[in-house]
Amino acid sequence: MPAQTSSRSHRILRRTLAMGLATCTGAVLMGCSQPPAEAAHPSGGQGKGAVNASADRTLGGLAQKAADTGSLGVIVRVDTGRGKALETARQASWTKADHRLAPGDLFRVGSNTKTLTATLVLQQVAEHRIGLDDTVDKWLPGAVRGGKDITVRMLLNHTSGLGDFFLTPQFLGSLTGQEERTWTPRELLAITPDQDPPTAPGEKYSYSNTNYVALGMILEKATGTGLARLIEQRITEPLGMKDSYLATNADWTSDSHAAGYEPDAERLKAILAGVVDLPDGFGFAGPERPEGNVETSAIDPAWSWAEGGMVSTAQDWQRFLTALMSGDLLPPAQMKEMRTTVDAPEEGGRYGLGLMRINTPCGTVWGHTGGLPGYSSEIYTDTSGRRSVAVLTSTNFGIKEERAAAANKKLTQAAICLMLGKPQP
Repeated sequence: MPAQTSSRSHRILRRTLAMGLATCTGAVLMGCSQPPAEAAHPSGGQGKGAVNASADRTLGGLAQKAADTGSLGVIVRVDTGRGKALETARQASWTKADHRLAPGDLFRVGSNTKTLTATLVLQQVAEHRIGLDDTVDKWLPGAVRGGKDITVRMLLNHTSGLGDFFLTPQFLGSLTGQEERTWTPRELLAITPDQDPPTAPGEKYSYSNTNYVALGMILEKATGTGLARLIEQRITEPLGMKDSYLATNADWTSDSHAAGYEPDAERLKAILAGVVDLPDGFGFAGPERPEGNVETSAIDPAWSWAEGGMVSTAQDWQRFLTALMSGDLLPPAQMKEMRTTVDAPEEGGRYGLGLMRINTPCGTVWGHTGGLPGYSSEIYTDTSGRRSVAVLTSTNFGIKEERAAAANKKLTQAAICLMLGKPQP
C-alpha cells in the first residue's frame, strides 16, 4: 500500500483486515437458491430448549443465501444451553471442488485469539505474577515506544495509544501472502507506527494488534513458557479442545480444514475504491478461482501469534468461551476486570480486557470477532455464558460487498436471536 495512505484509510483498513467484522450494514437481500435439506446437521435430537426443525430450515436457508451471495462458505453452530446444538455448513457450489465444508472443520479464528491471550494474562494476574498496572517497560524495557507510560491494562483494552503494525508498508506483503517472511514479535513492535492522530496512553480506545504482540511477550517472560505450550497447559488440554492449536506456519494439522478465499485484484480494488487507492494488480497471493476469487488457505498466518494465530473449530471455541464466561477459567475479581469495558465506537459496542460487548436487536452478547485472509468469524455467548453461537465465514473482504454484507448480517443476527431464544426482528 502507498505510504501516503490517509488516516481515515488506516482506520477502515484496520477494521476490515484486523477485526474482520461481519456485522456490516448492507442492502436488502436478493433471492438465492434454496438449500438441500441434508446440509443442516442438528447434533442430536430435540430435547427441551433445543432448536426445532423449523429453526433448522430457516437458519440453513439463510446460511445458503449468504454462501451464494458472497460468503462462499459458512459454518454456523448454535448452542442454546439445553438440548442439542444446531450445526450447519453451507457453501457456494463451485467451492466444493476445493473442499466439502463440514461443521467440524478447522478454521483460522483470527482475533478471537485475543480473548484467549487476555484470559492467560488475567490468570497470571490472579496468581500475582503480572499486575494490570504494571508498565510495559517493567517487562519489556525499551521494546515499546512510550512503554514507561503504558500499562498491561491499556494493552488489554486497546487504550495504549500504540499504532498498528498491520498498517505499515513493510508488513503488507506478508499480510497478502505476496512476500514470505518470518516475523518475530520484537520485529513487529519495531515497525509499529505512531497512532494517527497521536493519542496519549489511557486516553481512548483504538484497536491495535501491536497491543497483543506485547502481551504475548509479557506472558512468555512472566511464565518462562512459550505461548503455544502455555495455551495447551492452561486452556486447550484442560478443556478438551482437541482441534485447537496456535499456528506456527502455513501448514494445517488436518485435511479437514475450511478453504479460504478473497476477491481477486480487480474486485479488491473496487471494494476499497474511495477508501484506499490500490495499484492495479495488487491483491492476495493464491490460485485463481471462479467468480473473481483467489484461494488464500496457504497464506502463512504465523505472524498473527498472540493477537490472532489460533486454529480451532466452532464447537471447540464455543467450549472455551462458555467456560470463560461462566466463570470456570478466572476468579470473580479477574472476571469483573475482563467485563469492565470502554467505549469502542469503531466496533459498534464496548471493549473490555480482550472481550467485546455487543448490543444486538435480540439482546447483549459477549465475545469477539476475527479476520485473516480468507477467514472471518463472530463467536459470542449470552451474559451468563450458558448459551453460545459461532458464525464462521470463508472470506474476509468478500463480505464487504453490499449484497454479501447484507446476507451475512442477516444470518448472524438470526443465529444470535436463535441462541438467545428470541424471534428475529
